[in-house]
Amino acid sequence: MSEHAARFTELRPLLFTIAYEILGSAADADDVLQEGFLRWAEVDLDTVRDTRSYLAQLVTRQSLNALRARTRRREEYVGPWLPEPLLQATPDDDVVLAESVSMAMLVVLETLGPDERAVFVLREVFGFEYPEIAEAVGRTPAAVRQMAHRAREHVQARRRRFVPVADTAEVTERFLAAATTGNVEGLMALLAPDVVWTADGGGKVSAARRPVVGSERVAQVVLGMFRMAGKWPDVRFESAVYNSAPALVVYKGNTLEGLFVLEVADGVVSHLYAVRNPDKLGKIGVRQEIAR
Repeated sequence: MSEHAARFTELRPLLFTIAYEILGSAADADDVLQEGFLRWAEVDLDTVRDTRSYLAQLVTRQSLNALRARTRRREEYVGPWLPEPLLQATPDDDVVLAESVSMAMLVVLETLGPDERAVFVLREVFGFEYPEIAEAVGRTPAAVRQMAHRAREHVQARRRRFVPVADTAEVTERFLAAATTGNVEGLMALLAPDVVWTADGGGKVSAARRPVVGSERVAQVVLGMFRMAGKWPDVRFESAVYNSAPALVVYKGNTLEGLFVLEVADGVVSHLYAVRNPDKLGKIGVRQEIAR
């Protein structure tokens, strides 16, 4: 392995995580890393003082270019947009990293401008210094400091309390038991009064075009989904952890129908994210190592 490849490979989990958190797409993050490596392979290593900082800046710039290029596509997107699910190997003791790739956090990051999003990710999640971030986003350190402050306040006002997946096992098991048996009362008891169901079909498959709010309405959606699935003779459900949360992957025969991520807080389900857009399901079986 060349010296360029060795350094890049060692830092790949970090670089992938930066790109994924800026873009919300594992496929786009992989594309950014491929292009980033081609650029890195042409760099004179004698001019690189800090490989981690240099590659983080390179990947951030490529991610921002990709994010700006897809703005028009996002404006034309049909229905709610959700991040591409990430099957990841997350260190159990790194709560900051786990929360940073959660569906809830990525949805909040979507409400930031591209530069603010990159600044927040690099500063709050990965701890880069302001001059390093300034190089990555093409701003002055003073401007980056102000952007970081605004982004931090914006995210703090919208983020929900994060619960590590290890603390959600009991609620998840009871939720699935109630849903599969059609236990309406049991299901209602496990849903927060203001629970939200958000479905992303991208206009390509059947999915609610607007979020469904309230325990009674969401319970009906969940029970209706399980009743429909029960009519399929070859349906199967697989439990997994996606985006630092419990998830359910649904197959009809060999066809992947969708993936549902549960967000748990205070002992009840506070949000359900349903990803059904086929374009976002191509890589859900690919485990990604993330790091910071």
